[in-house]
Amino acid sequence: MDLKDLYRDVIVDHNRHPRNFREIPDADRRADGFNPLCGDKLTVFVKLDGGRISDVSFNGSGCAISIASASLLTESVKGKTIAEAEGLFSQMHQLLTRDDIDIDVTRLGKLGALSGVREFPARVKCASLCWHTLDAALHQQEQVSTE
Repeated sequence: MDLKDLYRDVIVDHNRHPRNFREIPDADRRADGFNPLCGDKLTVFVKLDGGRISDVSFNGSGCAISIASASLLTESVKGKTIAEAEGLFSQMHQLLTRDDIDIDVTRLGKLGALSGVREFPARVKCASLCWHTLDAALHQQEQVSTE
């Protein structure tokens, strides 16, 4: 099995069985994200314990890449500090949007599965919507759009 097959399997698994797909009723932060190009809509919920993300979840609807990316995001940032989550947002933004830098995707773990999305420019906003929505929630903005 090559790396592309493994990455595809990760995306399919996270789309079919999204992790942390639920509402957190007592979330400290939340934001709604919308991608008008394809209709992806999601809400990210964040529960904080001091400066650390003690719980994070999402709900909504979207394409396979959007749902898989949100699922991978929740697994990746849970337990991290806000600063660490912001750093991961920056890395993911670069991974999805920049061809001119070399990112070691193996250091990103399962998030590396999203690296192939860059080859399909129309899908980059699908993969990045949840990241922008998390960033909005962490900065106490209520909505974000990928227009």
